[in-house]
Amino acid sequence: GGRRGEEQQRDQVEVAPDIMPLELVDSCIGSKIWIVMRNEKEFVGVLRGFDEFVNMVLEDVTEYEETPDGIVVTKLDQ
Repeated sequence: GGRRGEEQQRDQVEVAPDIMPLELVDSCIGSKIWIVMRNEKEFVGVLRGFDEFVNMVLEDVTEYEETPDGIVVTKLDQ
């Protein structure tokens, strides 16, 4: 059984698109994206731009924060 699993995994890797992470981010400009931070926060907004450090400019942003009382949803102003 293990050999077949290795062959399937290798086939999946060969089919994966050859795209760099920054190209992937660039292809999302103008799209609504969901960002999950390392802390308890998440953001949903439209990606308008980014720099070489992947600092992002978002528009129409909603912040979701997990607190002891539940999830707090905040619509962020520009």
